[in-house]
Amino acid sequence: MIPMRTIAEQLDVLENAGVLALAHNNKADVRTAVAALRAEGSEGLVALHQRWFAASELAPLLTLNGKKGFVVGDMTDVDEFTPAGINLPDAPLYLVRGVRRGDDLHNVSPQEALVQFEASHRRPLTLQEGLSWALSTPAIIEANSCFMTIGSRKVKRIQRSGEVVYDSRTPALWISSGTGRDGRERRGAPKLGWCWWRNRHTWLGIASAYA
Repeated sequence: MIPMRTIAEQLDVLENAGVLALAHNNKADVRTAVAALRAEGSEGLVALHQRWFAASELAPLLTLNGKKGFVVGDMTDVDEFTPAGINLPDAPLYLVRGVRRGDDLHNVSPQEALVQFEASHRRPLTLQEGLSWALSTPAIIEANSCFMTIGSRKVKRIQRSGEVVYDSRTPALWISSGTGRDGRERRGAPKLGWCWWRNRHTWLGIASAYA
């Protein structure tokens, strides 16, 4: 497993890659959050909040083996996948603790994993949190050990009863094989795609953190 970089190292990578410059809303909020995190004495993943950072803009900044990341062609609605049932700090950058890639959850469906998380006082990573990790530590995306970010879902509709019906896709980060619509030139590039909520994959974990 790839070790987590220090907070300062993560911030340096995000700044140098131009990630923080993509922030929407008040840029002063970003500077304040960065300063607060640099003064933080603990450890954790520096996460980007989806209200300030769009997944569609973050994915192209991913790099792996000299190749840039991309969003799959049939996920043009990627920015509609937002945190589901997760309360996040109201800040453009924040810390997430106890992060795991979920290698032990290979061949477990997102639906099944969510039940396990709830029973063990953990919660799934959001898409932006997963992107944050891959941006600051590109090596976390490894062949046959990539991961889903099932904490972000797209609301399909809200029924009269108030029950939320979600899209059956869930975001995931892995490495393109260069086939199909990806294009041969993208072989080996980091890829933001999706998987079905009830499907299992032997090569995809399900990332999580402390609840």
